[in-house]
Amino acid sequence: MVSARRHRRGSSSLGCIFSLALFVAALYYGLHIGEVYVRYYRLLDVMRFQASIAPVVPDDVIGRRLRATADSLLGQSPPFRISRGGRPLRITIQTEYHERVDLPLFHHTFEFKPRAEAPL
Repeated sequence: MVSARRHRRGSSSLGCIFSLALFVAALYYGLHIGEVYVRYYRLLDVMRFQASIAPVVPDDVIGRRLRATADSLLGQSPPFRISRGGRPLRITIQTEYHERVDLPLFHHTFEFKPRAEAPL
C-alpha cells in the first residue's frame, strides 16, 4: 500500500509566486527606465549622423533637423550647440536635457549630455 505524502518536493507555491512577482517588478521597472535610455541613444544616433553629413549641410539646417527629432522623441527641444573649428577641422554637436521617471517607490531625474563629433 502506498502512503499519501503531504510534502512533495518542489511544491512550494509561495516561493514560486515570490519569484514571479520579483521578475514582473524587475521587468516593469526595466522597461520604464530602459525607454529613457533608448530615447537618449536614438537622439545621439541622429546627432552623429548630422555631424557626419555636416560638410555639405549648413548649421541652421542641422539645428532644425535636430530640434524636430528631439521634439518627436522627447516631447521637448533642448538647445543644441553646433560649433565648427579646431585643428584638424571638426564639427561638435552637443546638448543637455533631463528626463524624470516616476514609478512606485522610485522617483529619479536622469540627466543626459549627448555629444557628437566628426571631422570636416
